[in-house]
Amino acid sequence: MNTLTMTEAGAALPAPPPQRGRKAGLDQDSPFAVAAFAGPALLLFAAFIVLPLLLALCATFTNHRLMSPEPTQFVGLENYRRLLSVDVVTVDALRGSGGAALRDQDGLRFPTWRQVRQAHPELGGYREAFHLRLGERRLVLAATDPQFYRSLINTFLFALLVLPLQCGSALGMALLVNQKIRGRIFFRTVYFAPVVTSMVVASIVWSIMLNTDRGLVNEVLRALSGDPNTGPDWLGDSLFALPAIAVMSAWQGMGFQMLVFLAGLQSIPHEQYEAATLMGANAWQRFVHVTLPGLRNTIVFVLVSTALLAFGLFTQVDVMTSGGPLDSTTTVVYHSVRTGFREQDIGYGSTIALVFFGLVLALSALQRMVAAKGGAK
Repeated sequence: MNTLTMTEAGAALPAPPPQRGRKAGLDQDSPFAVAAFAGPALLLFAAFIVLPLLLALCATFTNHRLMSPEPTQFVGLENYRRLLSVDVVTVDALRGSGGAALRDQDGLRFPTWRQVRQAHPELGGYREAFHLRLGERRLVLAATDPQFYRSLINTFLFALLVLPLQCGSALGMALLVNQKIRGRIFFRTVYFAPVVTSMVVASIVWSIMLNTDRGLVNEVLRALSGDPNTGPDWLGDSLFALPAIAVMSAWQGMGFQMLVFLAGLQSIPHEQYEAATLMGANAWQRFVHVTLPGLRNTIVFVLVSTALLAFGLFTQVDVMTSGGPLDSTTTVVYHSVRTGFREQDIGYGSTIALVFFGLVLALSALQRMVAAKGGAK
């Protein structure tokens, strides 16, 4: 029997049916529902992030090798000692009988590293990573694995090269395709096309373009200059190899950052530009005082994501230069993969990867703190 309720006008209306209680399993705030939604994500995170990290951490304490007849042994912190042991050595120039520094056609003469190690037996397991000239002295950074520190320097150099090039080009393209011009959809597609291209394919094509003898880049330079010998050895010269890879990487990845910047530009209210125009601001002033402040969060996101991708440089180096010439393009990731799989030293390769992971994680946290402080101002 339905219950009647009285309205203000006095009309009788049927009372609303009583609400049935929800089942505990279907309540969106219940632990079961939370677990049902978060479970797959947590499972994938554990399978592809936590488990590989734990396996790598365990491998760092062993001398595990691939296809080795010797059993795996526990070595403790030996891999970390081998990776992180460094020493700074001051080496004086060679001097003659009169005490004056000896010179040759290349400048001051210094003893070889073998002679230095003979004079300092405690440096027997160390090799020269790089040195700095200070007057008649040479400051040498010696390490048990100098290649790790060279690759670390190359990784940071690549990030410093590719960050302004890729992000600046992406912002310029986003400003261009955001204009109300004919064919902007076509240009958006063209600019984004390299992103969906395989990095291996792009690296092979650029290797052909940068070929010293018959590459497209050098052929254009020779046609413009009229000199058949014009054109550097882009991938065979240690001075040009890393910048060439940075240009190629920026070309391949700037389309994604362009879309991110484009989304940020379209979120800025058009009224702000109209107000700035009425106040007499020119195009540059509108860009500085309206566009850049409106893109602050977008710029932080693009810089952080691009830096993380730059630290993971591997494919371009593996395809285009194989770490050369003279290890000038060897990065930490490439060094880790080469050590772990090509040299089959899984324990030491895992140590390199884990230490670099911690370094990148610390840098990401620092970037986040800086961005948070900048946003609080």
